[in-house]
Amino acid sequence: MIDLRIVRDDPERVRASQRARGEDPEIVDRLLSADERRRASAQTFDELRNSQKTLGKSIGPLQGRIKKSAAGPDLDAAQAELDALMTRASRLSDEVKDAEVQRDEADAETSALMLALSNVIDDDAPHGGEDDYVVLGEYGSRPDFSSAGFEPRDHVELGEILGAIDIERGAKVSGSRFYYLTGIGALLELALVNLAMARAVAAGFTPMIPPSLVKPDAMEGTGFLGQAAENVYHLEADDMYLVGTAEVPLAAYHMDEILDGDSLPRRYAGFSPCFRREAGSHGKDTRGIFRVHWFDKVEMFSFCAPDEALDEHRRLLAWEQEFLDALEIPYRVIDVASGDLGSSAARKFDCEAWVPSQERYREVTSTSNCTQFQSRRLRVRARSRDGAVSPVATLNGTLCAVTRTIVALLENHQRADGSVNVPAALRPFLGGHESLEPLRQQ
Repeated sequence: MIDLRIVRDDPERVRASQRARGEDPEIVDRLLSADERRRASAQTFDELRNSQKTLGKSIGPLQGRIKKSAAGPDLDAAQAELDALMTRASRLSDEVKDAEVQRDEADAETSALMLALSNVIDDDAPHGGEDDYVVLGEYGSRPDFSSAGFEPRDHVELGEILGAIDIERGAKVSGSRFYYLTGIGALLELALVNLAMARAVAAGFTPMIPPSLVKPDAMEGTGFLGQAAENVYHLEADDMYLVGTAEVPLAAYHMDEILDGDSLPRRYAGFSPCFRREAGSHGKDTRGIFRVHWFDKVEMFSFCAPDEALDEHRRLLAWEQEFLDALEIPYRVIDVASGDLGSSAARKFDCEAWVPSQERYREVTSTSNCTQFQSRRLRVRARSRDGAVSPVATLNGTLCAVTRTIVALLENHQRADGSVNVPAALRPFLGGHESLEPLRQQ
């Protein structure tokens, strides 16, 4: 969630961010109204409780006096005073209970609206919808298959030729958008993961294998139970969620902790399976393994000081680019427009690989600066040298989404006979293979 002080001090900035995202700006006004009621009701509750405590201090001594008094005018007066105080105490008790209910209801409404409010977008993020991104650069050379004298195959056909991908049996066993990686395909995944992890460790990341099932607090804390909830698998019997990215368990790793500010940045590289319902993608990318319900991924995650977040975001992007460069895959980098950002991201860069069979660039990695949005929800803070405690910034970046990387690698490095060149950087992790060879003569 964002800092409530930003909403109070500069509500128009938050409204503008909501409009740029294509979301409801009126939530800002509802939040301000709920916050005002929360503060007013809290003050009323505190005042009534103080009155109740003060009254209680008067009743006790008066009861003591009555016990010691003999019958007579003094006792009658004291009893009348006590009766009046008790009547007032009874009314105060009811008023305190009512004030507590109003305070709790206003507090719950404020909290719910805060959780529903998306992060404030970066001022430099382009405005617009999905197609209003800004291209920051194109890298590598697209393969010229026409000069080589053949039409490029898509990854499905190449996977069959190589004995690397079995989509038919994946659908038989699990349904649409599932697959098997077989033979060299399975080895190719392991090689890509090991290459990604090796490069992450060399860059200073701590390797992690996090849980893929998380509690609601972890999923909600990272912002995936808002607009992204429709794509999350929920196990109702256990009230647990299958993660769609290792970002979730990595972000929650330090939940409810205060970190040493001198230990920042803390960088983790998590390898995990990822599960996505792909709701709303009916008819999109139904062929092959580009858009699937389950895939494996190596995800980078960073906890850093807020004033370091912009530079850290560029570093994550650079590591993603270096990985694609090592695989010799042509790609471009785009600055994602405001209307296409997830609720947690203030700004996001995507790396899109060239897919020859589709003759267009497709997203293979992304990196997001979530500022303090997730850390406030997950209560991850850091203590500076002067003792001040404040939320950290969190950032994430995909180093290798395996299935999409396999798609780009097979299609860009294919040869006329159906074999596929293995980039030099990947060969040590693939038993020294310089190429992937067809199982049968083409």
